Amino acid sequence: MTSDTKSVWGLSAAHLVTDLYSPVLPAILPLLIAEQGYSFFLAGLIVTVYNLTSSMMQPLVGWLFDTKGIAVHISITVLISATFISIIGLLDNYFLVLASVAVAALGHAFFHPSALGTVSRLTRDASRGRITSYFVIGGNLGYAIGPICAGVAVGLMGLQGLVILAVPGIAMAAVLRRVLPAPERLRAPSAPSRNERPAYRAITLLVAASGLRAWAIFGSVAFLPTILTLRGIDLVTANLLVSGMLIAGVAGQLVGGVLSDRYGRKEYTLIGLLTAIPPFVIFLTTGGIVSLVAMIVFGFILWSTFAVTVAMAHEIAPGNVGLVSGLMLGLAVGVGGMGVAVTGWIADMTSLSLGLATIPVAIALAVPLFLAVPYPWKVFSRNRSPSRG
Repeated sequence: MTSDTKSVWGLSAAHLVTDLYSPVLPAILPLLIAEQGYSFFLAGLIVTVYNLTSSMMQPLVGWLFDTKGIAVHISITVLISATFISIIGLLDNYFLVLASVAVAALGHAFFHPSALGTVSRLTRDASRGRITSYFVIGGNLGYAIGPICAGVAVGLMGLQGLVILAVPGIAMAAVLRRVLPAPERLRAPSAPSRNERPAYRAITLLVAASGLRAWAIFGSVAFLPTILTLRGIDLVTANLLVSGMLIAGVAGQLVGGVLSDRYGRKEYTLIGLLTAIPPFVIFLTTGGIVSLVAMIVFGFILWSTFAVTVAMAHEIAPGNVGLVSGLMLGLAVGVGGMGVAVTGWIADMTSLSLGLATIPVAIALAVPLFLAVPYPWKVFSRNRSPSRG
């Protein structure tokens, strides 16, 4: 293992800690609905506020990293997220909940662009899919562990038990403060050359398509615990099952990264999206073990395309990796968060099952956008560089 790879795995560990708190909100939505009387729309709006706040900040953070080398120490981002997510169970005012969620999202936003920009600069194009997946799976693991932690905490003590989650966050923030270098040590990157300027059309299409995929990802994560409880599964078990789906997505990230290096990123992304639709339809229309297996398969396939498209963005705009990282993990996720509220609104008007039917529709809409991204087909042109148009 090279020193660069070790550095990426170190950043991946920090990514795990940072993203541990992101999925807590979907995990506790059933209790917020039951105990606080929130509608599906109001519950979904909580997730939307979190995602939108993070999405608005991440491109700015990425731009500052690209142009000034400015970054906030990761320990601070973890502390902010841990504190303001953990106190939500103590709040009985909806607007205070939204405010706390927004502040927590700021901690989440300051981590990703600078960390992912650093990963990109440590990576060669020939292995970019695989190495990028190493970093991304850290966040996936944190996202998978979060619902388990939240489920156990609220299962033992109710919503107030959420404060327990502040303990590991505070402890990890202290460790990160000691072992990670201060952001002031980062050297500001040189200004990108003319041929490294962002490929605006390509990035716009990529971000729009990724936003639709994010709708599918976060819409499913937000409401799957609820629909599983409506099917008679207790909340702790429901969150464990959703975590199982997310862990399957971790494995999918590694597989997708390796296969995209070998066979092409655009090819893998399109195949992954198309093959993710059938298992989700099976989940919605069946029950029992068949439905649960289909849910796990869906998570494996859909999440496997995520690191692949981030690698595509870095290759399309190599001189602006912080900015495009902020767009891909920020703006695109924010668009997906808006979709979560739409899914909740449709569920209010009809049923939760029909609301979740928006998930395969969003994936299908993403396919032609990814297809239109000016990025070379590797099977047809193995030696060409990605289009700058």
